[in-house]
Amino acid sequence: MATSLESPSTRIEGDFLFLFGNDLARMDLMRRFYFLGSIILALLIAASGCKSPVPQGNITDDLGRTVQIKGIPQRIVSLSPSNTEIVYALGLEDRLIGVTTYCNYPPEAQKKLQVSGYSTVDVEKVVSLQPDLILADSIHKTEVIPALEKLGIPVIGIVAPSLDQLLADIELVGKISGKQNAASVLVASLKQRITAVEEKTAGASKPRVFFVTWHDPLWTVGRGSMIDDLIVRAGGSNMASDLKANQTIDLETAIQRNPEVIVVLSSMGDQAVSYNFLKNEPRFQATDALKNNRVYQVDSDIFGRTTPRTIDALEELAKLIHPELFK
Repeated sequence: MATSLESPSTRIEGDFLFLFGNDLARMDLMRRFYFLGSIILALLIAASGCKSPVPQGNITDDLGRTVQIKGIPQRIVSLSPSNTEIVYALGLEDRLIGVTTYCNYPPEAQKKLQVSGYSTVDVEKVVSLQPDLILADSIHKTEVIPALEKLGIPVIGIVAPSLDQLLADIELVGKISGKQNAASVLVASLKQRITAVEEKTAGASKPRVFFVTWHDPLWTVGRGSMIDDLIVRAGGSNMASDLKANQTIDLETAIQRNPEVIVVLSSMGDQAVSYNFLKNEPRFQATDALKNNRVYQVDSDIFGRTTPRTIDALEELAKLIHPELFK
């Protein structure tokens, strides 16, 4: 009878090595799967970062309207200069197929097909472009938007009476267009600049500011407006905060309120006509603003639109109201 020369200890070691060898093979296979899974996950994350999910469902715009969005728009028409600037700021210019005659920023926007004025829109021309998204303004609410809606074209109304709403609008356009990441980065940058101004002017005195949009008759900007929000955040007190967003104010009332700082919007055509009126009107000479030579003219495009450049307006306004803080 043959006798095995293999000792129990040898058998045990052999079994262990055999089992351990199988375990090594299985572990190596598992590592390969984990590695492959990690690569796939990284690619999916990268892809989601480059392109946001296709928006589906209903969007509520600034006019309180419910608009159905089906997929990412590829043919966008902008019916206001403000909307055009937002489109460019989000890198959507390649999808922009139509603008207004007033869309002059960035300069490249002037090369786009012009389909309308501001209040006057050639609906037939717009429709002929076969847009899948139109960005409109409040001025279009009564006639233009209903006409376009009847034709089944999605129209988003964008109206920003405050910086918070402007930032929300940028994010909304980003969401609709599949540019959520670009919108988030832009909004974060703008928020930092807004905060920097607010922190700089916190605790400072609040001079009475008279913001003039036209001189004959005198037009100013009251509560519930972007300009009112800018004045407050820039460290001033809006002299017309008791009035509505855009309203006339009689000369005597304006003088009686004794503005300490007067900011005048540049005018179309003769851009300094309103500024010159306020500088030379004899009755205004008694105000603190005229006595201290604190009458300033600002760019109507930057201050009159609601775009990322509105933060430029905030920074400029803060320097005009509080030059002592920005030396």
